[in-house]
Amino acid sequence: MTDFAQQVELLRPQLLRYARSQLRNDAWAEDAVSDTLLAALEKPQSFSGGSALKTWLVGILKHKLIDQLRRHAREATVLDKDDSEDLDALMFDETGHWRETPADWSDQPEALCGQRQFLAVLDACVEKLPPTQGRVFMMREWLELDTDEICKELAISTTNLWVLLHRARLRLRDCLQASWFSAIGGAGSHA
Repeated sequence: MTDFAQQVELLRPQLLRYARSQLRNDAWAEDAVSDTLLAALEKPQSFSGGSALKTWLVGILKHKLIDQLRRHAREATVLDKDDSEDLDALMFDETGHWRETPADWSDQPEALCGQRQFLAVLDACVEKLPPTQGRVFMMREWLELDTDEICKELAISTTNLWVLLHRARLRLRDCLQASWFSAIGGAGSHA
């Protein structure tokens, strides 16, 4: 096995973990990662070294994940009414004001996102989202699909998409508040 092939294979577990978190289907994730590795190994000359190997492979994987979503669009989770507790009622009082003041999220969110521990907590919070919310959030924010493409893929209205994204963001904020910000005593104080 060549050095390049070994380096690619060493990244497989990370790629697989990420694909599983995006697709929430082990078989689809395996297929996407296998397609990614095959594409990389078939054309190693395509890797110019202008970025890290992992970054290059994630770029390929991103396209393979989109392909998987398209391929399995008919098998997608049926969008249902959010049967979990009403998040708005948990976060806002009857007058529409916050039940608790949100934590200081810092003036430099980029610095916060650069911390590995924060990213691990964020990933865990995304995993806790209801499947439909997690899926639309990842399609929009990580795969960077536009509104029309997401709506077409999931056969939902634009309004439904925005509601799902809004709820996902509220849940993520709530989860991060509980799992990260309150644990560190406020943003920016974590070493």
